Amino acid sequence: MSKQPGSSTAAEPDQPEAAPAEAAEQATTVPADEAAPAADRPAYAPGAIVLAVVTVGWLAAMLWSTRAAITSAAAGVTAISLSAYALPGVITAALVAGAAVALAVTNPLGRATLRFLAAVGTGLLVGLAAAVAVNLTYADNATTNTIAGTTAAAAIIGGAVAGARNARVVGGLAGATLAAQLFVVLFSRARDPLSDLFGAGDTQQSMLDAAKWVSRTESLLAGLIAGLVAFGYLAWTRRRAARREGVAPELRWPAYLVAGAGPGLLLLLTEVIIRVGGHGLLDLAAALSEADQVAQTALGTSRVDNGIWVLFVGALTALIAFGRTLGPRPVADDDEPAA
Repeated sequence: MSKQPGSSTAAEPDQPEAAPAEAAEQATTVPADEAAPAADRPAYAPGAIVLAVVTVGWLAAMLWSTRAAITSAAAGVTAISLSAYALPGVITAALVAGAAVALAVTNPLGRATLRFLAAVGTGLLVGLAAAVAVNLTYADNATTNTIAGTTAAAAIIGGAVAGARNARVVGGLAGATLAAQLFVVLFSRARDPLSDLFGAGDTQQSMLDAAKWVSRTESLLAGLIAGLVAFGYLAWTRRRAARREGVAPELRWPAYLVAGAGPGLLLLLTEVIIRVGGHGLLDLAAALSEADQVAQTALGTSRVDNGIWVLFVGALTALIAFGRTLGPRPVADDDEPAA
């Protein structure tokens, strides 16, 4: 039989060569399609259970200390002032607890929609538990209802924050906020010595100036600690993933920026919750006397300034720490002669 260039027998040897190429292409494309859902899965946040337990304990401690302060007050006027003073710390603790517990619950989930719904539901449960605890242990009055309601709302909002796409950033944010709040409590012991160091005297102006510098020092150090803790958590998760899975997740600078700025954002969010849900308690405390009105106004301004300082200092600290881990970029060798 003749093998002309245009005959069918001349084209037959080309067919077996095309089949392996098609098989290889199918073999490479099918696993990629099957692996696509795994690539879209939210990153796992290690240590979420430990963080959830610690933050719930911190919320319980804040609620207990607030109840102890209110109960020990001899007069109702003092109880109202102490409640207004302790409300920001309770709300911030509820935000962090709601976010941490929701993060621990939603860590195994892969779908983003299901993860967000479960996070909000978990925050709702944490808020309801905190509100029931407040109503059962505090005195039954309008102040108690305000603390319970704002605490529940803060926990729900914290749970919604945990439904974000990047779980590692949420974990770093929650851990950094908790570390900053612990530092603020410990820093309260150094307020009086620092006031004397900054020149607090007998005049009211000198006391105000010293208090301003003490507040700025506290905010600066709290932001520094928040940024370092946020960076440390993200760096630890990257090393842990590289050691266990063999592949280190690539977290770019926006992740470190958000985690470092997160504590300041939560402090500003706390102020929003206070002014929306707890304005009745603040107005009641400010109406006690002219001095109380001035004190509540000054405290509100100080909380906003503190949140802004912690936000920027924490973000800059996390970014600087991340930048120091970056090595020099590889330079292509252009001196080799072309072949």
